[in-house]
Amino acid sequence: MISTVVWGTGNVGRAAIRAVDAHPALELAAVLVHNPDKAGRDAGELGGLDHELGVAATDDIDTALAASPQAVVYAASGDIRPDGALADITRAIRAGAVVVTPALYALYDQRNAPPELREPVLAAIADGGGSLFVSGVDPGWGNDVLPLLISGLGTTIDVIRCQEIFDYTTYDQEDAVRYLVGMGQPMDYQPAMLATSVPTMVWGGQIRLMARALGVELDEIRETVARRPLEDTVSTAAMGEFAAGSQGAVRFEVQGVVEGEPRIVIEHVTRIHPSCAPDWPTPPDGDGAHRVIIEGRPRIEVTVEATDEGENRSAGGNATAVGRLVGAIDWLVAAAPGLYDALDVPLRPAVGKLGRKRP
Repeated sequence: MISTVVWGTGNVGRAAIRAVDAHPALELAAVLVHNPDKAGRDAGELGGLDHELGVAATDDIDTALAASPQAVVYAASGDIRPDGALADITRAIRAGAVVVTPALYALYDQRNAPPELREPVLAAIADGGGSLFVSGVDPGWGNDVLPLLISGLGTTIDVIRCQEIFDYTTYDQEDAVRYLVGMGQPMDYQPAMLATSVPTMVWGGQIRLMARALGVELDEIRETVARRPLEDTVSTAAMGEFAAGSQGAVRFEVQGVVEGEPRIVIEHVTRIHPSCAPDWPTPPDGDGAHRVIIEGRPRIEVTVEATDEGENRSAGGNATAVGRLVGAIDWLVAAAPGLYDALDVPLRPAVGKLGRKRP
């Protein structure tokens, strides 16, 4: 069994605890928490399971890494603390662990990552013999392996479009929803996630990754952003009221331009209520979906709806992203130490999971 640490117990960490517990090749060795109120609580409780796992959460990073775990699922956020996330991740790699994480956006396409990010990771790999695989939580497979797989079914291809469409009403990260994305803020407020160049910083690596796989040269990467106000005040159970006239919906694209035309596009359409911007793309039903559209001959459209933690589709997206990361651990442990991306790490069948019941 591969001893595995889950570092962080938010939206991603909860799903990671469940995924590690369910994986037939992995053993949950420790759960690291930042909040001292979570220290000592059982991992099963923190992971939303209906049984205990016999692993008490701890905030003692030194002790957890000193035990030489073979793998770390780094589930702490890197949105507002990228330097801290990088330091944590390189620390785990130096301890000899395989690390999987969504936290370092620029390493989605690790070959073209900036030297100031790539070089510390490579140095840690050389020192400790660990590995790193970064894949997105939005989810990564929806912006790399899925569209690339489907593209192989086409005769001719004009545009590859990857969409995330979500209503954030049930999303359990109020600071991110209100301040990073700007929901409920005045329309002249500048959300950090929508500032010029930030969408490219986050999703440009996946555009470059797909272009590399498809064998095409990008002229440039462009961004488009549109925002809509709420017509009426709406109330959410998790985050309270969002006032009429404040931002209620966002639509942006990160476009990979090939020979002057947008050919590889990652598009996000997010709302705080379904009444806002009803003319924009919507999910088939419920509060969210991921969609890949291949414009060409034939035209191909695939929509993926995942639910977890009840009927929560935001949690379902997190869970599938985590499934991609956790499912890569045993492959990475068997591979040579290194820095890997989605084109390196295969997406494999769920061997040993079908019908499997955990005690």
